[in-house]
Amino acid sequence: MSFEEDDRVVLHDEHSEFDGETGTITQTMESMFGDVTYTISFEDGQETGVPEDALEAADEDADDE
Repeated sequence: MSFEEDDRVVLHDEHSEFDGETGTITQTMESMFGDVTYTISFEDGQETGVPEDALEAADEDADDE
């Protein structure tokens, strides 16, 4: 599943301080190899270079945690 800017997503990355948090995609970047990474904005900051497999779509009615 690919994501677009302004999509709400949940980050799953045990090495990130935002692991398990819901955020909004603010930017998508495609490498020359065709891999897409994302910048996600959270209430307390942002995470850059996030691969698609570390994200899942957030429920429409999910509240910020």
